[in-house]
Amino acid sequence: MSTPTPRLTGYHLTLGLLGMLAAAMVLQAQDRPAPQATQPAAGQAVAIFGGGCFWCMEPPYDKLPGVVSTISGYTGGSRANPSYELVSSGNSGHVEVLQVIYDPKQVSYQQLLDVYWRNVDPVAVNRQFCDRGPQYRSAIFAVGPEQRRLAEASKAKLAASGRFDQPIATEILDAVTFYPAEAYHQDYYVKNPVRYRLYRFNCGRDQRLEQLWGKPPAA
Repeated sequence: MSTPTPRLTGYHLTLGLLGMLAAAMVLQAQDRPAPQATQPAAGQAVAIFGGGCFWCMEPPYDKLPGVVSTISGYTGGSRANPSYELVSSGNSGHVEVLQVIYDPKQVSYQQLLDVYWRNVDPVAVNRQFCDRGPQYRSAIFAVGPEQRRLAEASKAKLAASGRFDQPIATEILDAVTFYPAEAYHQDYYVKNPVRYRLYRFNCGRDQRLEQLWGKPPAA
């Protein structure tokens, strides 16, 4: 099995020298340990969403009132403590996901779902935007029966809306063990804003989201 190419130099060959510099940074950072899994405090709850590149799923939740923290990671596969390289191979069964810890008194799970749908391509199968493979598929990992009920109802409502002429591909699955991704993946959009914006633009994420959902409201 060949070693997976880092995200910044696979699809984005057009980034040239910047891409090579970014790849060097990523390779150096891969030796850093993953952060510890964050546990919710009393009165807090956990949600887990797979929406393709986890770098891109952090910003919409970080700015949502009531969200306490977000952490990028992996879930859904059978291998314990998977690495980015293993998950990127597409053979691990794991999905890139975002764990959201939130205060239900300030933001509801339904509101988290609303944010989720507006930030994914729900009709894409085994991919999201430029990232292809089952590790990038869209999936909602329900923590408990109430989250599953709400997620299923939300998906059914979207399917019945007539907005899409293709089936909703997003899976609703029961949450299993969540593994935090390596430290360099956490808050990537904050720590590497230029590289993040280049990746996001070249991946066509915002262009596709606007095509699906319309222009986002002005900040």
